[in-house]
Amino acid sequence: MKPTLQAVADAVGVSRSTVSNAYARPDQLSAALRQRILETAKAIGYPGPNPTARSLRRGFVGSIGVLFTSQLSYAFTDPFAVRFLAGLSTAAERHGTSLLLVPMPGVHAEARQAVENAAVDGFCVYCVGDEEWALDAIRDRGLPFVTTAAPVDAGPASRYVGIDERAAARGIAAHVAGLGHRRVALLADAVLPDLPSGPVRLSGVDDVPHPTTRGRLAGFADAFAAVGVTWPELTVLSAAGNNRPAAAAAVAGLLDRPDPPTAVLACSDVLALGVLDALTERAASGAPSLSVTGFDDIAEAAAVGLTTVRQPAEEKGRIAAELLLDPPADPAAGHVLLPTTLVVRTSTGPVQRS
Repeated sequence: MKPTLQAVADAVGVSRSTVSNAYARPDQLSAALRQRILETAKAIGYPGPNPTARSLRRGFVGSIGVLFTSQLSYAFTDPFAVRFLAGLSTAAERHGTSLLLVPMPGVHAEARQAVENAAVDGFCVYCVGDEEWALDAIRDRGLPFVTTAAPVDAGPASRYVGIDERAAARGIAAHVAGLGHRRVALLADAVLPDLPSGPVRLSGVDDVPHPTTRGRLAGFADAFAAVGVTWPELTVLSAAGNNRPAAAAAVAGLLDRPDPPTAVLACSDVLALGVLDALTERAASGAPSLSVTGFDDIAEAAAVGLTTVRQPAEEKGRIAAELLLDPPADPAAGHVLLPTTLVVRTSTGPVQRS
């Protein structure tokens, strides 16, 4: 039977509250009595009060919950997520706070339960997708939160740090359009839930549930609409995950078309790298040369000459933590838009004329 706090109290001959004070309020006891309690607890194998329960009783846990996509491994394998978490953890360390990664199951009921059961002081909502239901669950708990995209109901009390996704995407698409490209494909991961890799039909960007993906696709579409290419003329591709094999699978069928696109605009650098993988694999068989763009400017983007949008990943994570742990007195200061930069490299060039 597991030793309890009552067992320690009985062995020492004191009350339960006295034993509790030995751990939580040592200044309330003499040094000799506290030492006797701790030695007795050790002798009978009592590990001490549950730290989570003790934290919840005093109303402070000392941990930030980070809501992630359903794949927890994403936090350790996605280059942008790794950099974001590095910035988040750096700020959390300064505040003496830890991080709790909370993956989101695909079933909303289970995901809501994960939010409700997390022993945290607040949440950073990152890469969740259609996140309003998650925000509702957090609001029901009365906990603060910060998002990496402006929530639908971005009231004065909301806190978020992000970029102008649509404007940044419009800028890189305008660069591609300026090179003469009109037959283009737009590539994102999980454009709609549970889709395999390949083309997907959408009536418009409003069909896309993920706010970040929706913003980037909208920006791409804006730029091409400005040169006369309407939404139905754009090919939209969905990758089954934000990884290189899924991106390569999504674009593979396009390369065999009699009129393949001349450019692929990807919503992340990882997806763009997968497109380049597919082109390299098919180069010997005479696959067409495409212009390819990414988004984020991860380390490998420069190595392969990828044209992309640079955004400050570590800074985004650091500010997210600061907004949560040390919120500004002025609510308006809780809405932070970070700058982006178009980085043009060798993966884009003028459209090839036959």
